[in-house]
Amino acid sequence: MGFAYAPTVATYINITLHPPLPLPLPLRRSIPNRTTTLCVMKLNNNINNNNNDDDSDPLLLAATTSAFLRYHQTNQPEPLFVDPYAACLVPPNYVPEDTMQNLHPYCLATKYIDDKLLSRVSNIDGVKQLVLLTDGMDTRPYRLKWPTSTIIFDISPERIFKTAAENLEGVGAKISKSCLLYHIPLESSDIKQSLQFKGFNGNRSSVWALQGFPVMTLAKLEDVLSMISSLAMKGSLFVGELPAQLSEAEPIIESNTRQWMEKLFMSNGFRVEMIDYEGVAQSPEDKLASGHYRNILFVAEQLRLSDDQMETWRREFQRVEAEGDEDGFEEL
Repeated sequence: MGFAYAPTVATYINITLHPPLPLPLPLRRSIPNRTTTLCVMKLNNNINNNNNDDDSDPLLLAATTSAFLRYHQTNQPEPLFVDPYAACLVPPNYVPEDTMQNLHPYCLATKYIDDKLLSRVSNIDGVKQLVLLTDGMDTRPYRLKWPTSTIIFDISPERIFKTAAENLEGVGAKISKSCLLYHIPLESSDIKQSLQFKGFNGNRSSVWALQGFPVMTLAKLEDVLSMISSLAMKGSLFVGELPAQLSEAEPIIESNTRQWMEKLFMSNGFRVEMIDYEGVAQSPEDKLASGHYRNILFVAEQLRLSDDQMETWRREFQRVEAEGDEDGFEEL
């Protein structure tokens, strides 16, 4: 199953960007009175999506904006996180159009997702499956320290991923030892089959994250949830950000986003919780950028059996029935 998409567009102006600063000291847990110089991208959904020029490619511009936010956050005196590879993904001559002296919600979401992924993956025994639905410039496979035997699947636009991979290779980026990274192009005709072909196993626990992934309609979001629900083992974690456009698509949704989220996710087997960006801030004095950034931060748990689990159960049931194993029936 492939996904069509209507991407978010970021508008830019050209200014000089200073060379990367030295990496800061390790981040601290308590950060009072943080004032951070970061940017807020302008959204414009009216640009022609068929234009292949890099300067007007909406997917590339949106991905570059996110990379810039990570780069700028890394160079703050006391950053939420450190992304040593973001600089190689940001062209030297431009930044997003608007800037403000506040902590950007995207950075809070990135920190929250990082922590959730590392915590859950570290608690999985044996092979660990991590699926990232991204914009193609996600550096998590390289910048986070994954435990041994972690298999990472990155689902993202192929052209952007390839360009980013070349830049990352050029600066020596490598994933953790004894881990694997597979790319699944967003343009694949059947993403589910591609994941399974690369070795994804629905009988094993998995962790899923969505940030920057260019699926911008309710119908396509439902396709994504349906795919994850069929693949993810019961108890698997799903964390990420949904674009604001989804909740703003219909007035009834915007007026009661929480109820809409709970209904949508539960219909696909997930129990979901919306996360308050301000609640993620490490200090109550942190000044959160407001404006038009209205993405939805969430964390969800899979309550259903995956298709692979159901098939395993079906085969076992048939075996027990054929053998007349009463003890087996009790176990089932």
